[in-house]
Amino acid sequence: MTFYLLANHLLNFVAPAALLALLMVGLSALPPFSKPNAFKSKAGGKAARLSRPGWRWQFALVFVANLLVAGGGMVFFGHDGRLLTYAGMALAAALVQWLMLRGWKA
Repeated sequence: MTFYLLANHLLNFVAPAALLALLMVGLSALPPFSKPNAFKSKAGGKAARLSRPGWRWQFALVFVANLLVAGGGMVFFGHDGRLLTYAGMALAAALVQWLMLRGWKA
């Protein structure tokens, strides 16, 4: 296998994880999905901002979670590209994003 073919295979393996992470992080910042005062502290009457992860950090964590699910799907099924693996990637991305944005406090 030449370097070009290896790079092509790796990029095709990583592309769905990267696209899903980018869409998940990008869409979570839109007004229908984000709450304007969700990260405001009410302690002491001050509206101090709590720590909210930046979009790069969110993208990195969702991307790594997607890669782990894609790798697990490839090991379990014997090859990549199964629909169940993509469904697992969507669930993992949603779970990681929910945890990072403290969805249980909404």
